[in-house]
Amino acid sequence: MFLLLLIHLLIGSAILLSGDRLGRRAFVVAALAPLATILWAATQWSTVVGNPSAVDEAGHASAGTAQFESVGWISDLDLDLYLRFDAFALVMTLLVSGIGLLVCVYAVGYFSRIEPGQSRLAGLMTLFAAAMLGIVWADHLIALFIAWELTSITSYLLIGNDDRNPRARAAALQAIFITGAGGLALLLGLIIIGQSAGTYRLSEMIDSPPSGGAVAAALVCVLLGAFTKSAQAPFSSWLPGAMVAPTPISAYLHSATMVKAGVYLVARLSPIVATTGQWRLLVLVVGSATMLIGGLRAMRQRDLKLLLAYGTVSQLGFMMLLVGTGEYKIAQAGIVLLLAHGAFKATLFMLVGIIDHQVGTRHIRELHGFGDGWMPVKVMAVIGAASMAGLPPLLGFVAKEKAIDTYLEYGEFTGATATLVVIIAGSVLTFAYSARFVLGVFGVYGTSDHEVRSRSAPAPAVIFVAPAAVLTALTVVVGLFPAVISDLTKSALLALDPDATPSTVKLWAGFNTAFVISLGIIATGTLLAIFRRPVGRFQTACAQPLR
Repeated sequence: MFLLLLIHLLIGSAILLSGDRLGRRAFVVAALAPLATILWAATQWSTVVGNPSAVDEAGHASAGTAQFESVGWISDLDLDLYLRFDAFALVMTLLVSGIGLLVCVYAVGYFSRIEPGQSRLAGLMTLFAAAMLGIVWADHLIALFIAWELTSITSYLLIGNDDRNPRARAAALQAIFITGAGGLALLLGLIIIGQSAGTYRLSEMIDSPPSGGAVAAALVCVLLGAFTKSAQAPFSSWLPGAMVAPTPISAYLHSATMVKAGVYLVARLSPIVATTGQWRLLVLVVGSATMLIGGLRAMRQRDLKLLLAYGTVSQLGFMMLLVGTGEYKIAQAGIVLLLAHGAFKATLFMLVGIIDHQVGTRHIRELHGFGDGWMPVKVMAVIGAASMAGLPPLLGFVAKEKAIDTYLEYGEFTGATATLVVIIAGSVLTFAYSARFVLGVFGVYGTSDHEVRSRSAPAPAVIFVAPAAVLTALTVVVGLFPAVISDLTKSALLALDPDATPSTVKLWAGFNTAFVISLGIIATGTLLAIFRRPVGRFQTACAQPLR
């Protein structure tokens, strides 16, 4: 693991030192780092996943074996660096390196001309990937914090890569101010937790969870760090602002990787501290507000990229409601959603980048359908949006259905019923803004003034479309055959909570209450899409300042 991090650092640094000589070929070089990581992770699959369907004599599921590495640093201060690779780290590695590899290929098509700053983007993306892998592999709280701050720094540089653009500079500053302030709170919380637990090793805290008033206060600080990084309300504003970055950056950082760092941290700590202090209450309240506010804001957007950005905010709130409860059955639905969201949201961001690149706009008023050769893009847009909306038989439906089903069956904690209502309402909004995305791509909102421009746009090259096609295929195949990821999600859950009894991930769990609720969500979301004009006028009226 340390070797892989070193490879990322060396490749990223070499690309940065090369200046602009490589141009878009820098992304080909950058792709070597995630490719090496994916190949290594494949060799560890059987070890860390194991056979979670088997049970021992005590009735516990058989978890895979976590892999550990350590490097001495300041041993007298207990600051040796420890890394852990288990099944949950494998899930996150697939997102970070799998989507990272596809984004590198996509960027070769996106940057069709050699322009200043392309090599810098490729190098910074590689360094960012190293920092993100450091977060998900860290077993020591201080090592986790160091990697955490490195993601903030590299994200700042990526968002503000075009330093001649005042919007890019402002968005970069906003992002680092919000996430940096959260990072300071996180550091304070991690130090208090480590001192109270007598260990800074996450793997050791499972057996001896810290407790007490100081720990309860420290957990609030930790949540502040997680909420700012994962764009939870009221810290969400930096994520839509970051859409000024080139689309490959948005597809990577702001849909698949960095924004999930806070979700990852909450998922790691929830089995240990969910019942300590106000952890669960804060997660449920903030996650609920984020899911609803993000969904409502997404429904009002005319820029397809901003629509996806606010949709990402809403989905991040949804993830918090699943992984932050401390209930392992519900957390497994969160793991499925992590995978589903990474696939469909990265796909949709890539498609918006293709449209913007070829047409010169992503505003729904300026899109009026497309000419020959655009059918693959339109099909992928429908599939990606359908998965985001939770339509069967796609992976997004599997995740949403499991989330509702587990809340119905295992939501026995205080606030569970109210949270389920929020999830249902948020899912209706998700369906509505997914429909808005599809209607925008198909030119339903477009005006005749832009028809020639839109229909005469050249079809994208194969290399430009291929990464999105791979993710679309995964969304369909894994949705139809969720057994492909069932053992992975089971083992990931056991990595979070060794006492869990994970369930099989299914496409069809029968005509149960969750399925009936899903039908209601689809019906209500369809009505919102049909009556989109009066709904839009109502939203506009509500958004007007009080007189």
